[in-house]
Parts: sequence; structure tokens; C-alpha cells
Amino acid sequence: MNLCQEFFSENTDLDPVAVFERLNGIGKAPFSTFMRWRDRYLLSASPERFLKKEGRKVMSQPIKGTRRRSLQDDNAMRKELETSEKDRAENVMIVDLVRNDLARNCIPGSVQVEELFGIYTFETVHQMISTVTGTLKPLEVIKSNFLNDHNDSNYFNDLNVLRDAFPPGSMTGAPKVMAMELIEKYEKTRRGLYSGAVGYFDPAGDFDFNVVIRSILYNATSRYVSVQVGGAIVYDSVPEQEYEECLVKAEAMLKALRSEG
Repeated sequence: MNLCQEFFSENTDLDPVAVFERLNGIGKAPFSTFMRWRDRYLLSASPERFLKKEGRKVMSQPIKGTRRRSLQDDNAMRKELETSEKDRAENVMIVDLVRNDLARNCIPGSVQVEELFGIYTFETVHQMISTVTGTLKPLEVIKSNFLNDHNDSNYFNDLNVLRDAFPPGSMTGAPKVMAMELIEKYEKTRRGLYSGAVGYFDPAGDFDFNVVIRSILYNATSRYVSVQVGGAIVYDSVPEQEYEECLVKAEAMLKALRSEG
């Protein structure tokens, strides 16, 4: 399972735009998001794609495996991640989960792992990322399946793949339902938007969604700031190492917030 913890601050005033600019100056993440809904802000420097649809092709790129960047031994840290049996085991477990999620709405046999254990370097961390793709079933097949199940034509469309893959498996663990039950039992803070997904739809019906990680949540009315990070808990996890990984993940957000003070 993926166990998360919260760093928070109360009675805090901040400039969301300025903090977002600093955060992304530090991280330069490919799936960054600035979002405001009433008095609530999401300031995200997410490196992770949850799900993309382009035509009939869908793609998910789960992240499992993190190492900090280092001026002294950066190549060694990258190599350590690349060869880590523990991180590979975590990554392939989530890849299998994602394959099963996508297979529910894709043509049988079309779900493929295009890249396994890819190592990607960002401004502050190295990440292990895999890429899973599939080809969506024709809409008439999706419609037929859902009419049989629900007797309501409003239930079928290409959004089924988004619904059936949610929440992102990299933020739950596997098996997904059991992991979510354990998360509900053991985590001390409600995740809210954290570990969810934010994205966009275009006029052609395509979409691209991130995973809400490496993010700051701010409530301007209550003046509450929240940063959540997590780590995978598996059989051979070392608690001290998992906690250290959480601190690495939180580093950019906390640095952006400290500059505000």
C-alpha cells in the first residue's frame, strides 16, 4: 500500500501565484497545475501522468521509485534507482494493476507495456517510470456493454476508462480495494484532492490527466496549508528509508513555502 503523511501549517497567509512560480522554478515538472476553486488553491509540480487519451489510444505512466538529485554522486543515485530490486518490484506491481485497469475498456490484447523501469531525471529527483498503453474498444461495444449493465444510455462513453482506472494505482497500491481499506484505517489525514487527478478535455474528446502529487493545497479562508507525501509499504520496506524518501519528495514544496515566509 501507499501510506501518506501530512505536513501542515495553520493561520498562514501566502500568495498562491508567487508560491506556485517558486515551486515550478524549483521542480520544472511536466504536469504542473495551478487551480483555484473558490477559496481553495492547488499548487502542483506533479511529474506523473495518470491517464491520457488521444484518438483511440490511452496511456498511463505510473511512477514507483524515487532518488534525490546529488551534486556529488548524481550518477550513482540514478544507477542505484535503476538497479534497485525493491523499486522494480513496486513498479511492476503497479504496472500490472494499471494493465488490468485499462484492459476493462481496451481491445483484448491491445494493452502493452511500452517501457518498463524507465529512469527519468527531473530538477530535484530521479524517478522510475513505466508506460502502459492500450487501444479503446469501439464506442458501440462500450455502449452495448453498459446498456446491458445499466439500461441507461447516459452511462456509456470513453470516460469509462478514466472512471475505471481511478484512483491512480501508484497512490493506492495493489490490490487496489484492499489497499484503499488499509489507507482508510491507518492514515491520520484525509487526502482530499491529494493523490487524485487534474486534467483537461479537448473538443475532440481527448484528455490528459496528472496525478496530484508534489502539491501544495491552500485554503485561503481557513489559512490552512497542506503538503502530503507518501511511500510504498511492502514486505521488505525499511521504515527509515521510506521516511527519508517522503522527505525527499516534500523538499521542493517546503522550500517554496519557506521562501514565502
